[in-house]
Amino acid sequence: YVSIALFAIASVFGLTILVKWLTKKEASKAVIYSHGLFAVAGFVLLLVLALHNTGNVLTAAITLFAIAAIGGLYMFIMDLSKKFSPLWLAFVHALLAVGAFVALLIYAFMIIKP
Repeated sequence: YVSIALFAIASVFGLTILVKWLTKKEASKAVIYSHGLFAVAGFVLLLVLALHNTGNVLTAAITLFAIAAIGGLYMFIMDLSKKFSPLWLAFVHALLAVGAFVALLIYAFMIIKP
């Protein structure tokens, strides 16, 4: 459940970043770094969980979070080099993360039996 909480906090920071992008404003570095740190911490805990548990839904959550993380890392690197990432990438990143979060919730609350 700690992983869920960390991803939920990361999503609030991520939504803040997305709103700033859509309004053509710059998100603070603290918000950007916090988003990444909470997401990475949640992902690491999720990987530790996967060492002791199995299931297709858990695998799907990890896979979707990993793909979202690759997009997030690309956007972060572009931000560090003062370049803008395409807006479509931010939306794909967000959709992948939301899908992964839903899969994690399904797994955690056993909505779908393994």
